[in-house]
Amino acid sequence: MTTDPTEPNMFRDVSSCNTYNYGDALYWDARYVQEAGSFDWYQRYSALRPFVRNYIPTSSRVLMVGCGNALMSEDMVKDGYEDIMNIDISSVAIDMMSRKYEDIPQLKYMKMDVRDMSFFPDESFDSVIDKGTLDSLMCGTEAPVSATQMLGEVSRLLKPGGVYMLITYGDPKVRMIHLNRPVYCWKTELYIIPRPGFEKPGSCSSSMKSYLEPIPITEDGLLPADFVLEDPDSHFIYVCKKTNHSDLSNLPTYPLSADVL
Repeated sequence: MTTDPTEPNMFRDVSSCNTYNYGDALYWDARYVQEAGSFDWYQRYSALRPFVRNYIPTSSRVLMVGCGNALMSEDMVKDGYEDIMNIDISSVAIDMMSRKYEDIPQLKYMKMDVRDMSFFPDESFDSVIDKGTLDSLMCGTEAPVSATQMLGEVSRLLKPGGVYMLITYGDPKVRMIHLNRPVYCWKTELYIIPRPGFEKPGSCSSSMKSYLEPIPITEDGLLPADFVLEDPDSHFIYVCKKTNHSDLSNLPTYPLSADVL
């Protein structure tokens, strides 16, 4: 794409943001002091499990960015995952979670800004999971620059064949302009799932299997013009698989199976 990611006011999620500065460590420190319990953004692991298990082997070295006080990593360990590094910009969250899971060697915690993960060498991880962290940066005043910094770091840290899984409220119109940059060397597949508790009106029904099918996107990285969301507040799952430039045109797609439920 030819769009300039540093152009002001083009890519900030203005309509989805409130007055809080979600990119500020002080905001999150204050929030975690007030909220001692756990909280999972968007979706619990039970809903995301089919996608995680299909794309991320349990033996993978996983980086969970913006872990907060969520149960996602704990649930993944219970499901067989062996090595999850959790990072967050909030020292309060990291201290709390480190104490909580000090006896679980599969979980490690470190305070870190996703825009600068230089502590880790190149190609350190098999997968990176992001549940709301890019969204937080997209609410900041430096959103385009922050997104570019973060995604550049994610691409750097992924091994060839590794997967960046982004769970977000952002539809392709506002996310693919960031994800589609050739420098990241990945191919993206899109899935859409309704928010927790959503029920289709009337006699309409849909199975979990239908959510496991990737959504076709146009050459411009957008949803087809006639595509209608079952739930207007759906969550979008972008699965970005890192590859070499020369492999992009030949990269196969892998349909999800309900067998992993």
